[in-house]
Amino acid sequence: MSRNSSSVPEAKSALDKFKYEVANELGVPLKKGYNGDLTSYQNGSVGGYMVKKMIEAQEREMAGK
Repeated sequence: MSRNSSSVPEAKSALDKFKYEVANELGVPLKKGYNGDLTSYQNGSVGGYMVKKMIEAQEREMAGK
């Protein structure tokens, strides 16, 4: 079974959009398709910042803001 087999298509699309927005904010030249020319640091910074922003959004929601 593939890793994304249970993903909701709408959620996958939203996360992909979010990923490219975050990469753009960080100045990481992420593009659709092959990104093997990027360093693990660059790729990790995108994923890490995505998680940070999602946690912040959830904390704001839980605080009622």
